[in-house]
Parts: sequence; structure tokens; C-alpha cells
Amino acid sequence: MSPKKVVFVCTANYYRSRFCEHWFNAQAEARGLDWQATSRGLRTWMADGYGPIASYTVERLAACGIRLDGDVRFPLSLSESDLEQADLVVALKEGEHRAMMAEQFPAWADRIEYWHVDDIDCATADEALPLCETNVLALVARLADSGQNASGLRWAG
Repeated sequence: MSPKKVVFVCTANYYRSRFCEHWFNAQAEARGLDWQATSRGLRTWMADGYGPIASYTVERLAACGIRLDGDVRFPLSLSESDLEQADLVVALKEGEHRAMMAEQFPAWADRIEYWHVDDIDCATADEALPLCETNVLALVARLADSGQNASGLRWAG
């Protein structure tokens, strides 16, 4: 049986969602959860010209003992298929992403979980990434407490 899938969504899939993807996978593995994370963006074009992943994301992951060792990809856009195949979808900031979801994927806008992690225009990486860590740790604990299934989560997929 393949692992359950969580998709972290942010605007450009360059910074916050990428951090959550790697942080979640490390924490899920450490807890023995049969879950795998990936991440996607709603406006990936905003990261054009910046490279595959934010340097502060890579640096924070390394500080947490997670080295990507060249295992990086460029941002990927969220698709209907990503939503259909996910067991849980988390958008990083409701105030930013609910409207984008409603515009691009109206049938899904009210079916995903929203967090409240500011982007770099509203908070520094030193403020936002620890909040990502805390939220991911709470999610991992919630999944572990729920017996690794998505029942009881706000996900209505």
C-alpha cells in the first residue's frame, strides 16, 4: 500500500511550501507515519528567475539537520490531479490562498486546510519558518493520534 499524501500549497512553491514538504517528510519518517508530502504553488511564475528553491529554506532545513544534497527541483504548479490524489491539502496562508484557490480551483477552495503563515512580504524567514515547523509538528502529531488516517481532519476529499 502506498503512503498517504499531503500537499502543501503556497504562492510560488519556492519558500514556505517547500520547507513544509521536506520538514514534514523528515518528521513523518521519524515518527514512522505512512505519509509522504509534496508541495505545489498557485502562481509559480512569481519565482521565475530565482532558482529552484529559496536559500533561506535550504539554510533552515540544514540547520534542522535536513540536507537536500542537490535533491532540488524547480517550483511546480498545483493541478486538479494533485488535489484529487491527495489525502490532505494544506495552503500556507488563508488570507492569501483562499482567493487564489477559489479563482483557480473553485470546487476545492473550501475543501482544504488553511494555515496562517505569512510570506516574505509580511514576515521574515526567521519568523515564518519556525511557524511552519510548529504547524507541521502539530499536523504530524494529529496524524499519529488519528491512527494515520485522515478521518477527523478538516479535509473533505
